[in-house]
Amino acid sequence: MSDRMTMQDVVREYGVPQIKLDIHATRTELLQLREKLVAIRDLSGGRAQGYLDIDCKLYIDVHDIDRYLSGELDTVGEIYAFPDDIKEFQEG
Repeated sequence: MSDRMTMQDVVREYGVPQIKLDIHATRTELLQLREKLVAIRDLSGGRAQGYLDIDCKLYIDVHDIDRYLSGELDTVGEIYAFPDDIKEFQEG
């Protein structure tokens, strides 16, 4: 079971984010993802938990999906970007 950070928790721990991106998905997409995450848990006998790992380290687990589908959460997840995350790219 995951515990989401509140915006107050984010600000207290990391400072004020530059932006916050909300993640939305269709019911079908979430149910397909949920099925894969549950399979990991089931195949490992409960020793491992499936999660979605992407470069920004956004963790979406079964509990988040269930809460989103029930209407408890407005989004599947949030991505916070801070001023220090913004880098300059120069073509070389």
